Amino acid sequence: MRTKLYVFKTVAYHLSFTKAAEQLYISQPAVSKAIRNLEDDYKTTFFLRHRNSIELTDNGKVFLEYVNKILNIFSEIDNQFLNEKEALPKDITFGVSSTLATYIIPKIIANFRVHYPETRFKIKSGNSEDIEVLLLNQNLDFGITEGKESHKKLQFKPFLKDEIVLVTNANNTAFKNGVITLEILQQLPIIEREFGSGTRNIIYEFLNKKGITALNTVVTLNSTEAIKNYLYNSDNYALISINAVTEDLKNNKLRIIDISDLTMERWFHFVCRTGYQSKVMDSVEKFIRNNYS
Repeated sequence: MRTKLYVFKTVAYHLSFTKAAEQLYISQPAVSKAIRNLEDDYKTTFFLRHRNSIELTDNGKVFLEYVNKILNIFSEIDNQFLNEKEALPKDITFGVSSTLATYIIPKIIANFRVHYPETRFKIKSGNSEDIEVLLLNQNLDFGITEGKESHKKLQFKPFLKDEIVLVTNANNTAFKNGVITLEILQQLPIIEREFGSGTRNIIYEFLNKKGITALNTVVTLNSTEAIKNYLYNSDNYALISINAVTEDLKNNKLRIIDISDLTMERWFHFVCRTGYQSKVMDSVEKFIRNNYS
């Protein structure tokens, strides 16, 4: 049952059987079967299937609330009985790329310290390139970075799939239909991250595949928060992780503009030096995976 509930949560998050299958490393038919079994068990329909999309039904939305509560309880049980408390030192240091350090990891570490209040964390944050250099120089033992596998001396394990989206101020009235072409994208005033940023590198890998080597960059800033604060006060545009703008979308501060014929997805990876092994690293990785929401 736990596995089926997690499949349901992942499908509900992505609103896509295909993306859920990719994140869970199982086949799309297996995802569909898990959802169908849940619907049969509870004699209701949780998703409305359209030709190219799905959406949660009212019962599906209510069921998701229960699923989140149940999975949180499972995580608490695991944390209480399965994690090896004696394997954890009092001080843990690891590296995290900027997007994760700002929007994902703090909530997980706060939860970690509820269960292990004696453990102190020192999180080194920076762009992905900086974190990987610290790993290679043995200044850090492990971390989480964005982007793709980039160095033979480092080993990467997928953690979380992310999407980079084009956003602008919610009050910007341009493109009321919410869709632009690649040609229009190249004309927009863009606010961009600095060189070395994992997000920037991934963006240009996707753009280069479309024959685009440069955007109309008007300002370069060294953090996503700085870019968002700029957008709050302008009608410019930026390509940002969906994880970084979730609250802004809910609070109607920013809105997404879709780009036809362009989807930019990437993975966040657990990363360490090739061959490096550590019970501490394994325990932290397990906790983060179990408690990511």
